[in-house]
Amino acid sequence: MSLAKLDVLLSPEEFEALPGCDMGATCCVVFDVLRATSTMTVALANGATGILPCGTIDEAVSARASKPELLLTGERGGLRITAEISGSVDFDLGNSPREMTTEAVSGRQLAMTTTNGTRALKACAGSRRVWIGSFLNLSALAQAICDSRSKRLLLVCAGTGNDSALEDVLGAGALCDLLWDKFRQTASEAARHAHEQYRNSNDQLYERISQAANAYRLLGIPDLSDDVEFCLQRDAFPVVGEMGAEGWVTA
Repeated sequence: MSLAKLDVLLSPEEFEALPGCDMGATCCVVFDVLRATSTMTVALANGATGILPCGTIDEAVSARASKPELLLTGERGGLRITAEISGSVDFDLGNSPREMTTEAVSGRQLAMTTTNGTRALKACAGSRRVWIGSFLNLSALAQAICDSRSKRLLLVCAGTGNDSALEDVLGAGALCDLLWDKFRQTASEAARHAHEQYRNSNDQLYERISQAANAYRLLGIPDLSDDVEFCLQRDAFPVVGEMGAEGWVTA
């Protein structure tokens, strides 16, 4: 019997290499804690019927042209995409999980583009399974992974710009912690690093993350500052989003 394998990609440079790899036997979990995967999780929990991750603004706008009922959602520089940025239309929603209310998204499909998170998801296309990771759905996610009997698990940290993001590493580490008994013997150095980072930060998660670049920037924007604490709620939205072979994320 082959042992399970666990690995973590810590930076965008690493996930950008995935499209050239054979991912058919690998299950992926993408973490963009602040904020894309947290926002997707809340949207699905509040009744969104599907989310199409788009790598570019043009891709999202084209998706809407094909399906006029789609809600456009996403950010550049942390802020909602305006017509000035898109060159055509104002997006309906930004990338704040607090915007994904039942009133706004229930029964709707969304086309979403963010700086890193949606690119990381698209890089995982072709994997056996692709799940949406966040602190908001951590325990439900761990259960889904155990139920799937995954033999090879890759946790993908979306990062910020070209850099690793502490909150994504800690999210991946928190999931490692829940799965450690299953994967301990075959965890990579990167997985052990993420797990150790989480174990050392668990008691002061908000304090550590709030000093990292992404959170620090959001905390300086009054309309978005509450997103940081919101995204660190553990198991508040126990819904597991999964990206299917056609590229749509559903609950």
